[in-house]
Amino acid sequence: FPTNEEAQTEQERLIRYCVESNLKILIAPPIDEVIDGKIMRQSIREIKIEDLLGRPEIKISLDEIRANFREKTVMVTGAAGSIGSELCRQIAKYSPQKLVIFDIYENNAYDIQQELKFQYGADLDLAVEIGSIRDGERLMRLMERYRPEVVFHAAAHKHVPLMESCPQEAIRNNVFGTLNLVRAADAYGVQKFIQISTDKAVNPTNIMGASKRLCEMIVQSMAQCSNTTFAAVRFGNVLGSNGSVIPLFKRQIAAGGPVTVTDARIIRYFMTIPEAASLVLEAGAMANQNELFVLNMGKPVKILDLAENLIRLSGYEPYVDIDIVETGLRPGEKLYEELLIAGNNTEKTANDKIYVEHQPLVTPAELEEKLVVLRAALETENADRIRAALHRVVPTFREPDEINAAQGDTVEVPAPAAAV
Repeated sequence: FPTNEEAQTEQERLIRYCVESNLKILIAPPIDEVIDGKIMRQSIREIKIEDLLGRPEIKISLDEIRANFREKTVMVTGAAGSIGSELCRQIAKYSPQKLVIFDIYENNAYDIQQELKFQYGADLDLAVEIGSIRDGERLMRLMERYRPEVVFHAAAHKHVPLMESCPQEAIRNNVFGTLNLVRAADAYGVQKFIQISTDKAVNPTNIMGASKRLCEMIVQSMAQCSNTTFAAVRFGNVLGSNGSVIPLFKRQIAAGGPVTVTDARIIRYFMTIPEAASLVLEAGAMANQNELFVLNMGKPVKILDLAENLIRLSGYEPYVDIDIVETGLRPGEKLYEELLIAGNNTEKTANDKIYVEHQPLVTPAELEEKLVVLRAALETENADRIRAALHRVVPTFREPDEINAAQGDTVEVPAPAAAV
């Protein structure tokens, strides 16, 4: 019998053949379900873009997660976003004592509130609070009121080009907002605090990535002087999330094209929204203190291939029915994202798709020195000075032109190396 990896490779080959041959294909359930008579018509589905990722779906330990959240008060910041709302959906399954939704965007917060109320009714004790992580006093009041045992911190500005032109907003929200939240969590005895990070924090080439690397440093520093368990989780691009490439491609295809890619050489690591949320929840269950969890996301995907396949899945022929054009790299964008599993400074966990990356310690005193530099730069409201300050406090922050120029015409995934 083939291994899971061999079966996945063969499925991927067959899918690509059918897509490129314009054949309509359906995905059937596992053969044991057919034999047991469990198969239903709705079990057979059309192919989805997620099936082209080249790896099996990530599985998690449900029992460990269930024990971690049952009868506990859980707060999710950024709960109206793509990842935050999916976290809320999954947490709600595990019978928390209370789920606290916190976000500045009231429209989406209302949507996830109504969805969960419709699904769970009185069985879920749900609270929704509108506010910003920039408001330290409000965070303190909320922590005092709800006394959450677990906090998932997903609130952040994440759009790379927008943060390039508005660096002060990335610093105020991502960096100092996170600082406010970890201080409030420490002050009111939160048991576990899980920071949502990104692969763009690995050797960052943009303001957003550098700000998220600083968030990791804040969490790491606080872990050295708090009774709260602090940890961070890094993952790559999320299919279908707000502002991601798939919804953009779908809108462009629906409009008749063209589909735009910034550079035909770009490669990215991808995962689905449920996978990302599941990873965060399992990392939360695993966390002991000061870990940085990263995900083995399989093979990277060329954005150009993704565009071509999505056009075919939509019933069109690339470059015939729907054109694909290059628009040029956006500010802060690099041709590849770093490997999440890097070098010899990582170790496996009980889930062979989740690793812990060991980071050099950032002491509270060192962190405070960095924050002093940033505060001084923020007071100037000068984008160039803010960028220079970020370079000073995040040593691995490099300019994208420097990185991209080294790639030439062909983009290759960097060899494994220690990434901080």
